[in-house]
Amino acid sequence: MKSTIRIASLVIAATVLLVACNSKKAKQNKAHEIKKENVEKEVREFVYPLPTSYEVTEMLNRIEAAYILSLSNQADNVDRYLTEKSQAINLGIYSADLSYASTYHQQQETLDFMNASKKLIDKLEISQALDKQLLESIENNLNNKDELVKIVTNSFYNTYEYLNKNDRASVSLLVIAGSWVEALYIACHISEETFSNKEMVKIIMNQKEPLNKLMSMLEMHASHEDVNSTIDDLKILQEIYNSVDAGSITIEQLDAIEKNVALLREKYVS
Repeated sequence: MKSTIRIASLVIAATVLLVACNSKKAKQNKAHEIKKENVEKEVREFVYPLPTSYEVTEMLNRIEAAYILSLSNQADNVDRYLTEKSQAINLGIYSADLSYASTYHQQQETLDFMNASKKLIDKLEISQALDKQLLESIENNLNNKDELVKIVTNSFYNTYEYLNKNDRASVSLLVIAGSWVEALYIACHISEETFSNKEMVKIIMNQKEPLNKLMSMLEMHASHEDVNSTIDDLKILQEIYNSVDAGSITIEQLDAIEKNVALLREKYVS
């Protein structure tokens, strides 16, 4: 009987010790997570506010939608853009095209869109936003999709942070607007069967919240002429999206989104 009691006591003691150790470990892990989160916040003063175009094109890739080069803005159109608004908007558009190409492992197109983006960055006089070794890093990782996507995505974050740190928030918002428009345009036109593909419809439908957030941010800088005109550009799409009920969308609404994003995108790239 005493032996049984002794064994039971040892089991209880071991259990208490194990629980205590696990509790301590859990607290340490939690503290580590909090510390890591704080470090990440400290590293970037200005956090990219919307899902990037890469996240949209990666969703398209995941559902095995095809890569269609003709959907992207031609890289040699870059010399058309002479105003700050057209340069910033098309920097965003080429950023989305760059995401699209790198997501689908299109090596030459990835380089072409990066070079077009670099030209616009130089015209906007924000070349300091980019790592001097960026193009070389991209070339060296054309066969490594995961690393390439990381490099490209970080270039978006760095550009956004640089613009905001240097009092050019209006330009950063125009870049984001261009990127959002291009990603939506690609999603709407990547397949003739878009409206019968539930996953594709979901991707398009889920752009409502990012658009409303983008519009709220643009409205904070509406005193800037280029930003104000971009708000006007996006109003029709916002009205359509705000007529969409949560979790459902009609064929008519999808059709209206597809037509209006095509019109707006044509206006921007022409």
